[in-house]
Amino acid sequence: MHSRRESSIQAGPRPIGSVMSRLLARTGYDRQQGRNLVDEAWRQVAPEGFRDASQAGLVRRGVLEVFVSHSALVQEMGFHKREILARLAASVPGEGITDIRCRVLPDAGRQTPSIERGS
Repeated sequence: MHSRRESSIQAGPRPIGSVMSRLLARTGYDRQQGRNLVDEAWRQVAPEGFRDASQAGLVRRGVLEVFVSHSALVQEMGFHKREILARLAASVPGEGITDIRCRVLPDAGRQTPSIERGS
């Protein structure tokens, strides 16, 4: 019997695109790049009143989590949601953002980008 590793060696060389794609996915680099793109897109498409008081979180199942500094912004998001979603779809189409969910985080918009927002 041949092991899985031996069969992959016998299969011959793989296209570099396939190898790089697997490497990026395995290291999480592709997710970090996607997160950076969403952060930048949010800063560009968010209404002016949101920019300093909000920050983009993760995209899960097409839903972008947005952290806002106070509850009034959660309500105001309802008035801007359609426009923001259209602008995000044009700015980062590969992310497949179809909805926005807001959460209150008092320091939203003031945190450094190096802080992990997945917890």
